[in-house]
Amino acid sequence: MYQNIPFKKILILLLITVGQLFAQQVIKGRIIDFEDKSGIPGTSIYNETSKKGIVSDQNGQFQVTFKSGDRLKISSVGYESQEKLMNSNEKEVLSIISLKKSSKELEQVIVVGYGSMKKSEVTGSNFSIKGEELVKIPVMTPTQAIQGKIPGVQIISNGKPGSSPTVRIRGIGSALAGVATLFVVDGILTDDISNINTNDITSLNVLKDASATAIYGARGANGVIIITTKKGKKGFEVTYNGNAGVRQAANLVQMANAKEYLNYIAAIGVDAPATSQVNTSWYDQILRTAISQNHSLSISTGSEKSSTLFSAGYLKEEGIVINNHFERFNFRLNQEFMIHPKFNASITSSYSRSNDKNVNLGTAYNNAYRAAPIIQGKENGLYGNTSLYQNVGNPILDLSNNNDLSNLNRLQAAIILNYEPVKNLHLRTNFGNDFNFDKGRNYTYKFTNGPDFFINPGGNQRNPNSNLSVFESDANRWVWDNTIDYERNFGAHKVKLLVGTTAEEYYMSMFGAFRKDVPESDNLWYLDNGNANTSTNYGTGDKWRRNSYLSRLNYAFQDKYIVTATYRMDGSSKFSQKNRWGYFPSVGLGWIVSEEPFMKELTFINDLKIKTSWGIVGNDRIPSDSYQVTVESNLAYPFGGGVAVGGSAITQIKDPNLKWESTEEFDFGTEFGLLNGKLQGEFGYYYKTSKDLLINVKVPSVVGDKDGMVLTNAASIQNKGIEAALTYQNKFATNWNIKVGGNITLNQNQVVGLNGGQPILDGGIGAGQFYTTKTDNGQPVGSFYLLKVLGVFQDDNEINSYKNSAGTTIQPNATPGSFKYQDTNDDGKIDDLDRVFSGSYQPKAYFGMNFNIGFKNLDLSFDVIGNVGNFIYNGKKAFRQGALDNVEKSMAYGRWTRGSGIQSEPAANAGYLPASTYFLEKGDFVRLNNVTLNYKLQNSIAEKLGFKQARVYLTGQNLLTLKEFTGFSPELSSNSPTNAGIELNAYPINKSLVLGLSFGF
Repeated sequence: MYQNIPFKKILILLLITVGQLFAQQVIKGRIIDFEDKSGIPGTSIYNETSKKGIVSDQNGQFQVTFKSGDRLKISSVGYESQEKLMNSNEKEVLSIISLKKSSKELEQVIVVGYGSMKKSEVTGSNFSIKGEELVKIPVMTPTQAIQGKIPGVQIISNGKPGSSPTVRIRGIGSALAGVATLFVVDGILTDDISNINTNDITSLNVLKDASATAIYGARGANGVIIITTKKGKKGFEVTYNGNAGVRQAANLVQMANAKEYLNYIAAIGVDAPATSQVNTSWYDQILRTAISQNHSLSISTGSEKSSTLFSAGYLKEEGIVINNHFERFNFRLNQEFMIHPKFNASITSSYSRSNDKNVNLGTAYNNAYRAAPIIQGKENGLYGNTSLYQNVGNPILDLSNNNDLSNLNRLQAAIILNYEPVKNLHLRTNFGNDFNFDKGRNYTYKFTNGPDFFINPGGNQRNPNSNLSVFESDANRWVWDNTIDYERNFGAHKVKLLVGTTAEEYYMSMFGAFRKDVPESDNLWYLDNGNANTSTNYGTGDKWRRNSYLSRLNYAFQDKYIVTATYRMDGSSKFSQKNRWGYFPSVGLGWIVSEEPFMKELTFINDLKIKTSWGIVGNDRIPSDSYQVTVESNLAYPFGGGVAVGGSAITQIKDPNLKWESTEEFDFGTEFGLLNGKLQGEFGYYYKTSKDLLINVKVPSVVGDKDGMVLTNAASIQNKGIEAALTYQNKFATNWNIKVGGNITLNQNQVVGLNGGQPILDGGIGAGQFYTTKTDNGQPVGSFYLLKVLGVFQDDNEINSYKNSAGTTIQPNATPGSFKYQDTNDDGKIDDLDRVFSGSYQPKAYFGMNFNIGFKNLDLSFDVIGNVGNFIYNGKKAFRQGALDNVEKSMAYGRWTRGSGIQSEPAANAGYLPASTYFLEKGDFVRLNNVTLNYKLQNSIAEKLGFKQARVYLTGQNLLTLKEFTGFSPELSSNSPTNAGIELNAYPINKSLVLGLSFGF
């Protein structure tokens, strides 16, 4: 086909091509901080002529190809950008590029819903944290690393291995529907990020107000956290981060020892030995010093056309409770392809497998609290028989007689396509999938009360048959987003429009079965090896869909006056056709005051923005069948003659008109930067009302509902509060730097309208205490509702003198040393009608403080967190059931005795006290959350060792907690807001010491 082309033309074409190749030049260079000369990772080097770009590696190094006349733009978040017009003499100039920190915080680019924008353009309440800040604290999940660092965000820790902290953003906005925060990981929506390796994260962004979260519509009511994972970079780079440590319970409950215990029960009048040769500390028996390790390896490679990031992680945590551990393997593969200058594709994928050996804290903890210290724990392989002495099982045996294993396999993947048909018009499609495959097996061993199993055989702690329970669960969620955005400048006007549609589907199926008499060998733990006559099985599932349409308009005039408006329509299969669609608008206004001419003389002010917003978001996190009437089968119905015939009937009435819960929020705030960016701060006020909340309403019994209640939209909850944050950072002398920050949130939560709904009673703990909380008008969700203790009766005369207004003796059966309870309704007796609201677990304020001081390559940082104004119910103490149960040391020493005058602690008693303020304790605390000593090797030393960078660090977590609560921890995680704040079986918070190493080459 080339035979007709003249030879001269071919020669000229070859010469031109060769000339272009020789005209291109390659530079290897490094981006460094102007002040401390450290490398700046992730710096963008963008060729505005060829429209191609790269980013620097972890050490700030890069390699770029250019031609004479090309214009390069060098930019990094938080630094002033540079532009360079290239010529043949630029090699030396670019070998080392120093960037100065920008004093304008508002110029930073942050991630928002379905895109990104400059911080100055954002009118909602957003907060962003870089990945390199998260990895400074060795934790299992990213949310642990942000505890105490973001105003308006409360992180409640959980000490159990493999568990995720509870996240609450600007208070609780529901009672019976879900209150979980939405996570968006590379476009994949999820409620759980326990599979995410913190080392894989580029940035974490928190969207707090309705203006910021309305773009997520149905999912935005409880706040949104967007996580962006790392991508590959040009060149080749390997990074390792690993640590190992030890963990212990941060605080132990002080129980009575054998002598104190015997004195206490003797005071009750129980026949007991005068002394004991045994003095068992049961918490010491079931808790241990645990070992943890965490390793992460990532490999990054790339060219101008493609990039790949592969990472692998391994985490193993022993629980501080014996026989409890968690193990996780995770892998990530992120790839990007430049198919055409106008078309690129990326694939993000991750796989994790976790192995969790669980323990039954519900039994073990109660028994460890109640068990008598005069019984031996375990000796020569035999268990002490606590049940022979009292109605309590040996907690060591509780934890050792079962093997409860679960395995979770999780695969997340997304494919993203971007196309720019014309300049400034971007088409994007993102399809993501989240697969979960969960299975578990729980085997309990057969044991009796014979001499081979117990010291002192007898009692009632036995398991006459071995038991095997198994389950398997499969779940799949896919999300498909399609968006179009267009950006255009018209002189002083800047407009950006985003429109799109999204579809989502969730499916879950679970099956379980049970059999007795399965052999002890774990090779035989299968159902068919058990007794078929004892077989039972069960199953459940769920399926729902959403379809949504979204839009967002950003407008800026002179880059000073900002308007953001969003609108989203959500359709959910969880509602009937009549109420299937929800409509969620928002609007935000911003004013960059610092850009006004009248501000130019105020040189100490670098940034000043005022913003306000309004919006509505929704919540559909309710059971999929909440509006659908179901039929209960296998019911017996007697016809004439008294013959019962099997049949089916509707036994529960449901509201077919259930509709969306919605949250309307108003937000006002300001952001500022002073003293050349050394002092940064923000202040915000929010007022939000959650309406049409689901609550149970009483219906007449003639209607036929077996519970006498129907779930409907009949409540409102209000949250209003103030947030403030301030950070100061500076360099002084020659090699010193300092950074100090703090934030505080004040929140008021209140139920403002039940509209005929039935108050929610919750928080039952057993031992005659069927409820401890009540959610009702005018009170926070989950408020404690208890009898009020007025003191302790000192003598019979005081008992007889305690009368109501009619002269009736209120507690005639009391004895000296008994509690005196308030007769609230003045009816002359003490019962549930005398209960009063007594505070809640929700704090009135929570705060965090962060400190960092550095000298050369050494730096020390520590964080302090805390909250005030909340209460905790000591469920362990309240669960005490019998005269032989052990007591806390404070009860043994501080109890009332005749003539002591003590008003806070009753006389020795046999338990079964009613739910009262006696068990309620202040939840205020201040904790030294993290202390980290970090040493970064000098670049010259690291390079001699073959590394681009290397550091070692030592971290202590939860080293000191100042609190009034006498239990394990003032932080109690709960998925239900109506029964939060009760310490009964809570896993103790750990304190730990971790040594780590990180390097790259």
